[in-house]
Amino acid sequence: MTKMYYAENPDSAHDIHELKVTLLGQPFTFLTDSGVFSKKMIDYGSQVLLNSVDFEKGKTLLDLGCGYGPLGISLAKVQGVQATMIDINNRAIDLALKNAETNDVTACIFQSNIYEKVTGTFDYIISNPPIRAGKQVVHTIIADSINYLNDGGSLTIVIQKKQGAPSVKSKMQEIFGNVDILKRDKGYYILRSTKTE
Repeated sequence: MTKMYYAENPDSAHDIHELKVTLLGQPFTFLTDSGVFSKKMIDYGSQVLLNSVDFEKGKTLLDLGCGYGPLGISLAKVQGVQATMIDINNRAIDLALKNAETNDVTACIFQSNIYEKVTGTFDYIISNPPIRAGKQVVHTIIADSINYLNDGGSLTIVIQKKQGAPSVKSKMQEIFGNVDILKRDKGYYILRSTKTE
């Protein structure tokens, strides 16, 4: 059985594609491959998330489950955040490293199973979580995020209603004591919780 995009080492044959896209009003080029999430286009949920956030230049960002890098790379280039990008998938990390270089972005990019190898804290954490990995993985991303956020920092998640947005919203409320719906678009919810001091 072929390993899914949330596996550490996908075993599918390589199938490199080059995507030329506009994100946040800027042109980007991304290499993608089989065995990574949404290889043929920037998925709609990620686009909705990008268009829902306005981060402060110079602040720190953790892109959790970065895939080949469209979120972290575009936010670093356009909004000027200091991006750290992680994914369990080594193939995705290899692509993200190449894509950062191609798009003239400096970011800290490395393989990590959720927060396993993450040190320090961040002003922002964003995630388009791997829903197919299961509810427990998504809830761990939310529950543990509070330990990696600075006071006043925020967790922003994109999730479809049919994939469990109400459950995710409840979990974020439980952990943070607050949750806002930044946007709803074609069944996608952009949810944000803030770590209060």
